[in-house]
Amino acid sequence: MARTSPGEFIRQVRAETAKVHWPTRKETVATGIMVIIMTLVLAFFFFGVDAFFATLVKYLLSLLG
Repeated sequence: MARTSPGEFIRQVRAETAKVHWPTRKETVATGIMVIIMTLVLAFFFFGVDAFFATLVKYLLSLLG
């Protein structure tokens, strides 16, 4: 494994950082909104699935007792 001096490491980091495509503010906001929307959709979906299974289990348990 090659040893790199701290100065060389910083130069390499700066060179790699310059290659990164940084998103614009508009892209960041749009992505954030989509994350919130998808999180809400999944929350409602899993709430519905959980409620269905809770009802199913209660029904099956009522058959036993």
